[in-house]
Amino acid sequence: MSFEGFPVAALDFYDDLEVDNTKAFWEQHRHVYDAAVMQPMTALMAELADEFVPDGESAKIFRPFRDVRFSNDKTPYKTHQGAFVPVAPATGYYVQVGAPGVRTGVGFYHATPARLASFREAVDHETFGTGLQHIVARLEGRGWTVGGDAVKTAPRGWSADHPRIDLLRHRTLTLGRDHGFEPYVHTAELLEHVREDWRTGRTFLDWILTHVRG
Repeated sequence: MSFEGFPVAALDFYDDLEVDNTKAFWEQHRHVYDAAVMQPMTALMAELADEFVPDGESAKIFRPFRDVRFSNDKTPYKTHQGAFVPVAPATGYYVQVGAPGVRTGVGFYHATPARLASFREAVDHETFGTGLQHIVARLEGRGWTVGGDAVKTAPRGWSADHPRIDLLRHRTLTLGRDHGFEPYVHTAELLEHVREDWRTGRTFLDWILTHVRG
């Protein structure tokens, strides 16, 4: 099955799910999710696999159910569908579709203490850290946004006036680009936009693969 875009029904499905996030709604509209969300996402990942999925890995299409065990929010379903291609621990390429449209991204969403320490040491390094600054600035200049979890002040052991303190504060770091409701998200053209975004974001992932250990 070739990728033909996400139909309008996919975005409408998540619009409605945000209003009625219940098991009853899900069971009544599961056929819409399967046809308008899961089938296109599966086809999109298949189209991208040859270029982006490393040997021995596979693309992960996330389950639609939320883990509510430790959350005050007990709504049972995610209000977007994401897919992830790993290139290192908790690090890789990402795409999602939901009520706000389509979003792509790269980065790492979790780091062990050892891996976080390695990341910060690389950011602290004059050459390596400046290189990451340039990568982030270039992507921001092309419409990408920086995300991830960060401490509010300087992390322990680091000076608040460090020239790269904004990066050192991060415990996770992602870069994402919104495609929103652009008409092409409903067509096969979206494949090339995702492909181009992932190629552009590869410079950040290459930096992680080169400089971060643990």
